[in-house]
Amino acid sequence: MTELGDIAPAFVELAHSIVWCTVSTTDPAGRPRSRVLHPIWEWDGQALTGWIFTGQTPAKLAHLAHSPYVSCNYWVPTHDTCLAECAAEWVGDPETKTRLWELFRSTPAPLGYDPGGIGVPGWNGPDSPGVSLLRLRPWRLRVLPGKDFFNGLPATSWRE
Repeated sequence: MTELGDIAPAFVELAHSIVWCTVSTTDPAGRPRSRVLHPIWEWDGQALTGWIFTGQTPAKLAHLAHSPYVSCNYWVPTHDTCLAECAAEWVGDPETKTRLWELFRSTPAPLGYDPGGIGVPGWNGPDSPGVSLLRLRPWRLRVLPGKDFFNGLPATSWRE
């Protein structure tokens, strides 16, 4: 099995080049639900952490209360794909929200964007009541560049 330090940089590079991913949760009846979201991943050489600014909709709140796990699947037409299966938790402390707000704003597009400029009512800054931050801590990663897929090579995987 691959070590986290061997796969995390490749995962971050591919995820950040694709930008948008399908994030899936499960409801209390075990049924999946997916939506497209925009994480930023941080690799510090020891731990990989994903961050998503999103609204705490009734569905997301209920799903994560039932099962605090998400699956983040990235794919592009060249068949480059990567996957992160993660524990997810809401983060409300102002320092972290402010740091991440600035990270999203200062990161070059298309990965970076101004969270206050996306047209969500009430998203005026990291301390706005409707702004929620979701932290992702992967327990499983998978990376498969399209060229490897077409050449019959296996995906690189890691599991905690």
